[in-house]
Amino acid sequence: MTARRGIPAAGVAALVAAQIGACGPSDAAEAGRAGANPAAITAISTEDAPPKASQPRTRRPTFSFEAQALPGRIRQRASGSSWHRGCPVRLGRLRFIQMNHWGFDRKIHDGVMIVNATAVSAVRTAFGRLFAKRFPIRKIRLVDDYGADDFASIEADNTSSFNCRRATGSTRWSEHAYGRAIDINPIENPYVHANGTTSHRASRTYLDRSRIRPGMAVARGTLVNAFDAVGWRWGGRWSPPKDLQHFSATSR
Repeated sequence: MTARRGIPAAGVAALVAAQIGACGPSDAAEAGRAGANPAAITAISTEDAPPKASQPRTRRPTFSFEAQALPGRIRQRASGSSWHRGCPVRLGRLRFIQMNHWGFDRKIHDGVMIVNATAVSAVRTAFGRLFAKRFPIRKIRLVDDYGADDFASIEADNTSSFNCRRATGSTRWSEHAYGRAIDINPIENPYVHANGTTSHRASRTYLDRSRIRPGMAVARGTLVNAFDAVGWRWGGRWSPPKDLQHFSATSR
């Protein structure tokens, strides 16, 4: 056996033996049948082998939800806007929620909302279900972004909850005034007057509920099922007028 340059013959023999051992009996036998001398197999450095391509891991999107007492800046912003003296709920009973959601662009977006402290658990569960199903929501912003104007918030197709206001067409407090109701995708799910019309031009095409499109609330659909699961009631089941965007902890 001829030694390689810089390696004694004994060292080469050891390398060859190690290589043959790594190949195993069947590999050595196969080499013999092919006419090759197993003893002539030389060790191959792992540094000479091409690197294996790493498979990138795709992270599964996760639902994010955080609820806390209203921070000072949020209390200040809501005071005199969505909340004012005489409202049926104290600011201390409200919670500021930060969560993510799927949009109509199939991307994840951040949203914020104010709800009653008693509604936090149900809201977390319902929106978690919607996230898992990738149900699209246009946006989730405080109604204060629109001057606490419900009409303007709807025109922007904004999903929101707390707003100290009266119920539509009534003198009683809305469930929104308690933070126990949420309007979701109000353009796709309009308030339908008893005569079958809507006050929002963009919602007119959605008066036809037989053609189901993304973001719509329909019986036994993803949105309605998510809130049925937590015991909230859907305004689409009311006798006319129907409030298709409306989900509440009570039946109002």
